[in-house]
Amino acid sequence: QVQLVESGGGVVQAGTSLRLSCAASGRTFSRYAMAWFRQAPDKERDFVAVISSNNSTFYADSVRGRFTISRDNAKNTMYLQVNSLKPEDTAVYYCAADRHYYGRSSSQYNYWGQGTQVTVSS
Repeated sequence: QVQLVESGGGVVQAGTSLRLSCAASGRTFSRYAMAWFRQAPDKERDFVAVISSNNSTFYADSVRGRFTISRDNAKNTMYLQVNSLKPEDTAVYYCAADRHYYGRSSSQYNYWGQGTQVTVSS
């Protein structure tokens, strides 16, 4: 079992940056692929980025070049550096984990956090 807790969200102005964190419980964190998703009001949950157990990464087209996903296995923590924020980045950001899946489909991830709200004002 893996428990995930996100933090780092907030209300910021367009053009600024945030670093979101996802702290994981468990001794096998390093073996899991970890992903970020986001969900805006009245919209579906969308893929943002994923990092594999060996640090391969993949990003949604909408965030590539602005967002950076990383992990620190010694701290059991994953990060999402979000730069040049836009109002359309406003959403609840969720982290997800799975031992066997590395991809962009939310239905394939077995473990989820509760989310952290990011609000970007223009």
